[in-house]
Amino acid sequence: MKDQPGTSPAVALTIAGLSSFLTPFLGSATTVALRAIGDEFRMSAVALTWVASAYLLSSALFLVPFGRLADIYGRKRLFRLGILVFTGASVLLAGAPAADLLLAFRAVQGVGSAMIFCTSMAILLSVMPAGERGKALGINTAAVYCGLSAGPVLGGLLTHYLGWRSIFIFTGALGLAAYLLAAWKLKGEWAEARGERFDAPGAAFYSLSLLALAGAFSWLPRWQGVAALLCGAAGLTAFILWELRTAQPLLDLNLFRHNTVFAFSNLAALINYAATFAVGFLLSLYLQHIKGLAPRGAGMVLLAQPLVMAFFSPLAGRLSDRIQPRVVASLGMGLTACGLVALAFVAAATPLGYVAACLVALGLGFAFFSAPNTNAVMSSVEKPVYSVASAILSTMRLVGHVLSMDVLMLILAWHLGHERMRPAVYPQFLACMQTAFPILAVLCLLGILASLARGDVDRKKQN
Repeated sequence: MKDQPGTSPAVALTIAGLSSFLTPFLGSATTVALRAIGDEFRMSAVALTWVASAYLLSSALFLVPFGRLADIYGRKRLFRLGILVFTGASVLLAGAPAADLLLAFRAVQGVGSAMIFCTSMAILLSVMPAGERGKALGINTAAVYCGLSAGPVLGGLLTHYLGWRSIFIFTGALGLAAYLLAAWKLKGEWAEARGERFDAPGAAFYSLSLLALAGAFSWLPRWQGVAALLCGAAGLTAFILWELRTAQPLLDLNLFRHNTVFAFSNLAALINYAATFAVGFLLSLYLQHIKGLAPRGAGMVLLAQPLVMAFFSPLAGRLSDRIQPRVVASLGMGLTACGLVALAFVAAATPLGYVAACLVALGLGFAFFSAPNTNAVMSSVEKPVYSVASAILSTMRLVGHVLSMDVLMLILAWHLGHERMRPAVYPQFLACMQTAFPILAVLCLLGILASLARGDVDRKKQN
């Protein structure tokens, strides 16, 4: 099915931008509210990591299957359903009476996010001229970072004055507005793989393997963790063998086998997100517990990173239309590594200005990585697999986030056990930070190698 003339690029960019604002806003706002959530439900630092991980893991499990369903049955259809699921889960989260239900509703919210992630970018690129993709992706990435920017400030204010539950009420209202706008302005449908078969066995192999691999970190180094790791590896092997044999696979592995740009761009994304996501979690607890800031104050400090991201992402996107994306993205990862190294020296007496400067470096690095890397991924594939390609890239992001939190969970468990955050354990928490940031910096340096190895995008093959 061809692009629908009823939807203009401007409308597609507006709707994609709004949905791209929504999910990161909630993520960054929730990060600022972690202390309040932990205090109400008496959750340990390790348990608090699941407030993020339950959402991230659920999203990662379903992104690729939903991406394939979107290509077969329609991207707009799945996008609108995802907005509804996300909004409904936000309402349930606002009334969550216990920690277990909070985590369960976060997982449901992740399912809705998976539908949004795998379709919004694909819809945008389906109507955007090839020569303007980098610019559009830069603007869309800026919307992501506007959400990240608004989250700490508005989330801090909402938590301070109305309680953490008001964050989910506000997010539910935003979700409803996004749904109504999509129902009103998004015309036509995109389903280039209509009529093809959905690979249900492949989807089962994929999701269960990913669940086992991600869950293994929760149990390591106990035997249950080793067993889950082995089961996940076996399941992933079975998934690959099945996909190579089936006529209409869930995931066309030729995207990786014969497309170096696509494969290494996704690997670079996985490593970059694994190296950076835990930063917000650590610094939120650091600013509120060690430095004694209120949620709104912590949000103002954390604002430094996404503000820089939002400002420079359109520039980075435009640059990637003129300069090979691997050059711009690799420069961004180098700046990110410098910021992570600098954070390794943060201590109890470190001035807030130093922390903010580190966040500026991270924001600048990430701005110059994300949009060019996305441009490289989506410019290396054809339109019939846009949703799957978008889903794979989003999966790399979310799996990277999960890995980042899994690494952090291991470090927290090593230094803190299952202790709640209180003054007596603050020295151990600072030790966690001084262990985590060097590890994350090394990961980022490895990501630079993957970014450089991708090769150049063939501009002549872009649609």
